[in-house]
Amino acid sequence: MPAGHKAPAARAAEPPADRRPWAGLLLPLALLSPSLVFLALFTYWPVVEVLWDATHAATRRGTRFVGFANFAALFADPSFQRALLNNALYAVGTVVPSLVLALAFALALNGAGRVRALMRAVFFLPVMIPLVAAAALFLFLFLPGIGLIDHHLARLGLNGANWLGDPDLALAAITVLTVWKNAGYYMLFVLAGLQAIPDEAREAALLDGAGPWQRLLYVTLPALRPTFAFVGVIALLNAVTQVDHVFVLTKGGPSDATKLLLFYIYEQAAERYDAGRAAAATVVTLSLLAALTALSLSRSQGPEAAR
Repeated sequence: MPAGHKAPAARAAEPPADRRPWAGLLLPLALLSPSLVFLALFTYWPVVEVLWDATHAATRRGTRFVGFANFAALFADPSFQRALLNNALYAVGTVVPSLVLALAFALALNGAGRVRALMRAVFFLPVMIPLVAAAALFLFLFLPGIGLIDHHLARLGLNGANWLGDPDLALAAITVLTVWKNAGYYMLFVLAGLQAIPDEAREAALLDGAGPWQRLLYVTLPALRPTFAFVGVIALLNAVTQVDHVFVLTKGGPSDATKLLLFYIYEQAAERYDAGRAAAATVVTLSLLAALTALSLSRSQGPEAAR
């Protein structure tokens, strides 16, 4: 280096450019891998398998692609049509009364106090009972002639009924059981929604001279719209997926009067070994449930959803 020439200032050490942009993903993927494997085995693969079975039919040499033939046979099946109608009636008969009772319980038990806390526990108690055990309990209530209901009706001079053996009464009987079982569970969500309403809203309504019904209609219910949307989705899911009591009480009878969609799917897959029709019924059921869920959530947003 020539004399009197200054050495250039050393540049600050710079980290080498990463030539592998995916290297930073290795650690997150490694941490997520157990969950991803679990989802792949128990969520995504069953979905693929159901779609495969719904479009294939079993033959002596294996399976063959049949397109929508399973769906055509499904909708032509009177038993499926009856199950679809039963599940619609069952959903309306369980969701609406359960939500109304949940609101009534929550309004009555909202607030502090030992008595209210005790009553909340009492109303929530049916939720803690397994559905099979609850069905066995109601089987004792519904026994014709010697059941608890017919016993008290006889003491009043009234005739009893074959609650589970009459096609006109059986679906209503299992609906009553479901409402009794689930209303306390939904009450907890409504209670949480009530406690989230600002006190200023109630105080403003009182200053404006609003009565109890006006406060309920114009303050409480609008504030509970998101809560009811969420609880409504849960209630719809329960109306489709809860069939343990059907197995215990009626096994879909009498005359298919209590056959629900999930029981129909079980019957096709486990008793008739028709995997194609069972898979087609599963796809139809989940599609209807997804559509109803989307509709419920979109309606819950009110006018804001359209903006």
